[in-house]
Amino acid sequence: MMNGCCRAVAVSCCRSWSDVVRNVTAASRRVATLPNHHATSGPARCVSRGLATSPHVHPGPGPEGPERTAPLRAVDLAKKIRREKKDAERAAKVTKTTTTTTATPLEKRVSELKQFTQQLQNVHPNVLAKHLHKTMLFQNKDVVVINKPYGVPVQDQRGGTCISSVLPILVKMMDGAKSHWELQPCLGLEKEVTGTLLLARSQEVVDHIVYLHRHNQLQRKYWAVTVGVPVPSEGVIDIPLIEREVEGTQHHFKMGLSPMFRHNDTGEGVSRIRAHRQADSAVTKYQVLDSRAGCSLVELQPLTGVKHQIRVHLASALGCPILGDHKYSCWSKLAPQLPDNVLGKLGLEKSKTRNLPLHLHARQMILPGNDSQPEIRVSCPMPKYFTKALQRLGLIFPDGKDVK
Repeated sequence: MMNGCCRAVAVSCCRSWSDVVRNVTAASRRVATLPNHHATSGPARCVSRGLATSPHVHPGPGPEGPERTAPLRAVDLAKKIRREKKDAERAAKVTKTTTTTTATPLEKRVSELKQFTQQLQNVHPNVLAKHLHKTMLFQNKDVVVINKPYGVPVQDQRGGTCISSVLPILVKMMDGAKSHWELQPCLGLEKEVTGTLLLARSQEVVDHIVYLHRHNQLQRKYWAVTVGVPVPSEGVIDIPLIEREVEGTQHHFKMGLSPMFRHNDTGEGVSRIRAHRQADSAVTKYQVLDSRAGCSLVELQPLTGVKHQIRVHLASALGCPILGDHKYSCWSKLAPQLPDNVLGKLGLEKSKTRNLPLHLHARQMILPGNDSQPEIRVSCPMPKYFTKALQRLGLIFPDGKDVK
């Protein structure tokens, strides 16, 4: 009986080992049919792993299933990310170099001006006050004249950084931390206008300045680059202004002419018409200083203080809008309109004209004197983008009127 049991155990063991041998043989055949990257470690190693852990073997191409790639290791993934990042940085450098080499000097200056304007609007008030203090033009016990930079508003109803918000800091920089003086803007300038800005140290001085302005005793002279040559070359524009609604694809409001006269139906002579009740009287003296290539350098002296007075009188009354005036270059659109010859002189593309700044500069201010103090005459140097445009257009300053 014992012999029978031993014989049975032996037969069972032989059957078990024969099954193992058959499994190993089949596994070896399957490994042999796998691609090379799955069998680099050899069939024996794959078989030993199969006996120890019994993983699922990835089937190769064929009836058993599609081919599967090996999983990406963390090290390989990190290398791939670093390689893609370097390629992107290299492409960005090439693009930047190409843009820099193709941009004209005026385009570079316009881009720099845009960045500088954004910086001044977003900087700490102390930084803006320091800039105004550094570029100050005149000061005495009654008034202060500063050089207003481009793109910074005199007042901002939304509470942003503006000239008025930094005046308390400017006073302390001028007179010391314990100064009791206050500064108030007397006659404002538009956000896009540069040049002389008059500040008063007291309300009494403000009232006196307003009185001088109303009686045309305070002289303010502006310089502007116009697209077109005014005809006649000098004169006085006396046409009231009124705010009008402009309908179209870009619905907006802008100041427009409200003339007191119109041409007769016969085309001979003019007739006086009834003035609009809401129109404001606007008078501007002008003189062409130089003209070339379809553009002009014009000196203007507003005798009244209506909103956008100089811009409207030049664009609508004389047909010569200011260079960079995107609001009044075209009545029905809010877009700059520049002839091809002007674009060629400036070296600008049509797509870049929207960034062109308004070329209107408050050049000079003259305060009348009295028995106690002499006349005050303050001139302001022009910004660099203004002088660069004059050079590109070939406009020359007349005798006795320098750039500085």
